Amino acid sequence: MRAIMLGGMFLALTAGAVWAHAGEQGFVLLLPTNVYIAAGGVTVALTVALLAVLPGGFAETLFRPIAIFRLQLPVFMRYFLNLAVTVLLGWLVWRGLMGPGDPGVNPLPLTIWVVFWIVLVTLQGLVGDLWRWINPWVGVGALLRRLTDMRAPLRYPRALGYWPSVVGFLAFCGFLMADPAPTDPGRLAVVVGFYWYAMLSGMVLFGPAWLARGEAITVLMRLYCRVSFIGFSKGYISAGLSGWQILTGPRASLGLAVLCLILLGSGSFDGMNETFLWLGLLGINPLEFPGRSAVILPNILGLLASNAALIGVFAGALWLGERLAGGQPRPLRGLFCLYAPTILPIALAYHIAHYLTAFLVDGQYVLAAFARALGLASHPISAGFLNTPGPVKIIWMTQAGAVVMGHVIAILLAHALAMRAGDGRARAVLGQVPLALFMVAYTVFGLWLLATPRGA
Repeated sequence: MRAIMLGGMFLALTAGAVWAHAGEQGFVLLLPTNVYIAAGGVTVALTVALLAVLPGGFAETLFRPIAIFRLQLPVFMRYFLNLAVTVLLGWLVWRGLMGPGDPGVNPLPLTIWVVFWIVLVTLQGLVGDLWRWINPWVGVGALLRRLTDMRAPLRYPRALGYWPSVVGFLAFCGFLMADPAPTDPGRLAVVVGFYWYAMLSGMVLFGPAWLARGEAITVLMRLYCRVSFIGFSKGYISAGLSGWQILTGPRASLGLAVLCLILLGSGSFDGMNETFLWLGLLGINPLEFPGRSAVILPNILGLLASNAALIGVFAGALWLGERLAGGQPRPLRGLFCLYAPTILPIALAYHIAHYLTAFLVDGQYVLAAFARALGLASHPISAGFLNTPGPVKIIWMTQAGAVVMGHVIAILLAHALAMRAGDGRARAVLGQVPLALFMVAYTVFGLWLLATPRGA
């Protein structure tokens, strides 16, 4: 942990003047990246080195949760909130179809892309399982069962596993990154309305199992809940270091493990697809960007290729680590399912870092919409703070700190899992070397991604 603190102090003391640059989905800070990237990589590398000399159970001890209190809320309260959110979602879809066409004024794009995708996903990964209280399908499903006394006519096929949610999340990312106008209120209303009805149909046919395995947003939220600080343990509301619920939860199936990697790969490509580097590879002048319609197919292919490459590299690191550790190699599939959830802290960290400045700007539009709805004075909207060195430095330090901390937690989790699997310290350290090198390299890549200019 001393390495983490020293790395953070090094980042803070060496920060210099920066400039800001705005992109469509977020903002990128143009920085003197060499020092920051080196400090982040060194911090993660020192964490790996410390694990080689610290006691074998040190990492697992860090993730031991502390019981706080028992909490049992009435089931009807949960269903009431679910139904209220469903009604709100229906109103938002109606406003998307009939309301103003300006995405900065219409409440549907602001709610989906700012309140849900930026704020709620972040809170789910930091605070705890908020989604179970506002899931827009649970209350409707319970109401239908109560009124009709009808059970699901079909049993959810075991062979499907979590693969429908994998496909669904890739489709969501494709819409976010490749659709020409994902913030257009009318277009977004059709997509949201269709998706809600499609998932409700799946739940009617297969029962609650469809939400637990086939509905992408619910599965995504349950994954991010596993890295939150607060959760349930032995009937108690408990708190612990981010990721403690990964150690206490069951091993992921193959489809769920793949989704863990896709969360990271898609988040990374969400930042990559607007960079000068990516546009240069496509032969597009980043200063004369022709529009999103010109890069639909390349972005879809890039999304799929980046995820496939990440899964391949991650699996390759596990395979190589098993050979370095010696002894009888374990099946790669089992290793992949065991260690894939350790990527979740990194995926959440990239989500926070990538969307932080977008939240600071677009969040003002949300406040302005609330002010209009309540008949209050107009809320001023400004991005002027991005032109001031002080606030920009704080933003960058928060982004870089989140990325580095996410990687450090992932390494600690992987080491704790290795020790729990019965590996001795020497075998665990040797087996983790390729995975640790992958983590260090991805730290450097992530920090570069935050600072590199965008042309789209």
